[in-house]
Amino acid sequence: MTFREYQELAARTQNPNLTPREQREHALCGLCAEVGEIHSIHQKAYQGHPISIPSLRKEIGDVLWFIGELCDVYNFDMGMIAEENIIKLQKRYPMGFEADKSLHRAEGDV
Repeated sequence: MTFREYQELAARTQNPNLTPREQREHALCGLCAEVGEIHSIHQKAYQGHPISIPSLRKEIGDVLWFIGELCDVYNFDMGMIAEENIIKLQKRYPMGFEADKSLHRAEGDV
């Protein structure tokens, strides 16, 4: 499945009654909540619980859904966002990750 296909299919399950502002806020709040759920799965490991891989996969999928919704708010194509991110990372780390390059980024490299 491509990002485009995913984004189109995921959009079918968004609430069409939200205003663009409400949709943006929904996506942002949802992203925070889902990242919190991923964090909670890992936090429980410190209490002796095993990390539930099926739950982790579902929560990561939920993060992806909210990223799709946020992309829709701004009329971004998820595939283009992914491509731009790889270009940025290749420029930052042309030979792969290097801690020194991470610590000493060029001005404006976020």
